[in-house]
Amino acid sequence: MALLGAMLGTAAIGAAQAAEPPLKVGLLEDVSGDLAFMGMPKLHGSQLAVEEINKSGGILGRQIELIHLDPQGDNARYQEFGRRLLNRDKVDVLIGGITSASREALRPIVDRTTTPYFYTNQYEGGVCDASMISMGAVPEQQFSTLIPWMVQKFGKKVYVIAADYNFGQISAEWNRKIMKDLGGEVVGEEFIPLGVSQFAQTIQNIQKAKPDWLLTINVGAAQDSFFEQAAAANLNLPMGSSIKIMLGFEHKRFKPPALNNMHATANWFEEIDTPEANDFKKRWHAKFPDELYINDMGYNAYNALYMYKTLVEKAKSTKLEDMRKVIATGDACIDAPEGKVCIDPKSQHTSHRMRLISVGPKHEVTVEKDYGTIQPYWLGEIGCDLTKKNDKDQYTPKSSPQQIVMRAGTNLARVVRHDCETSRRRNDAAPRSGRPECRLNSSRYSISSPMSSRS
Repeated sequence: MALLGAMLGTAAIGAAQAAEPPLKVGLLEDVSGDLAFMGMPKLHGSQLAVEEINKSGGILGRQIELIHLDPQGDNARYQEFGRRLLNRDKVDVLIGGITSASREALRPIVDRTTTPYFYTNQYEGGVCDASMISMGAVPEQQFSTLIPWMVQKFGKKVYVIAADYNFGQISAEWNRKIMKDLGGEVVGEEFIPLGVSQFAQTIQNIQKAKPDWLLTINVGAAQDSFFEQAAAANLNLPMGSSIKIMLGFEHKRFKPPALNNMHATANWFEEIDTPEANDFKKRWHAKFPDELYINDMGYNAYNALYMYKTLVEKAKSTKLEDMRKVIATGDACIDAPEGKVCIDPKSQHTSHRMRLISVGPKHEVTVEKDYGTIQPYWLGEIGCDLTKKNDKDQYTPKSSPQQIVMRAGTNLARVVRHDCETSRRRNDAAPRSGRPECRLNSSRYSISSPMSSRS
């Protein structure tokens, strides 16, 4: 009877778990079109994480249901599919987006809901939005390490090749700032529309400018044609990037020596040789034996599901407001293949162990420098603090909260001065005693900085 009771109890628990509705994860990743080669590993990383989590009992006893839609690199489809997943399918969490343009197409839609959104790419940084959790590396983890190293090793003159949308434009802005701080010179910049694949004129422009090295932040299969064409033209310049090797795995897609002398800073690349990384790679390739390369997008997508699991289980809730309370404690962390990854409470971006890597003439990858764990500090330093206020904005080196406040204060002062001057001119003929007083109140129009309230 005791054995029968135990069996019935186990069956009841199993039935109760089976009765629990699944957690719906909405996934928007491009697996067709110009960015498919980067997007497919993102789908695979998500699928591997879901399989592992479900086998281990799910999240709070609930299985994960993965709902994937392919926007095909079309931002209008991102918006359409985002609304479908959020409003019709009622997903518990939304994950995805490859380009920064796709992320910015989604954010206003997500912000009208209470659904958490995980963005899993490295990017140009600056988004201060309580709905978004960023799993990829940002400029203070990449450019602040890479660019000084390139200047020291190769010289102070750089030519920039960038994709012509917010990622390329803001990344180039970061480069200009850091180069200026280092006493360097940007001898040329080209912003290239997605889909462009011919670079003869660009190569001629580079040869004429005579830079010491190139910053290559071109995006997509078409724009990656630059590397083969540059090699054929014997350009032979050192290159640096925040996205090459680990994201686009060009050293695997193109024959040597097209990527020779490419350098990047990354939190993940498949050549990492640690027990944790090797175990992860083994599990990945067992499920996807034909995967050419586990890129950092796929890796970050995998980590996003485990971070979501950690947040939900610590909060004992799938509600964004409850998950954000966990983030606010500073103890929202996972043990990832790269090492420990934690969410910064102020910005909701993640810490990463960063390494600077180089590609040799046979496309072998070498670790040049290990920077250890770097926190995503920039947003917090300029005044973004999501524990206190939800800005729902994206900042850049030229557009930080302090600068916005300063510009607003300056513009307001100009308006008041204009009104005062107009008033004086209109009342010049009036007796002095009858003239209205017009004075700038310095306390009213003082410019305060969010930095003064930093904790």
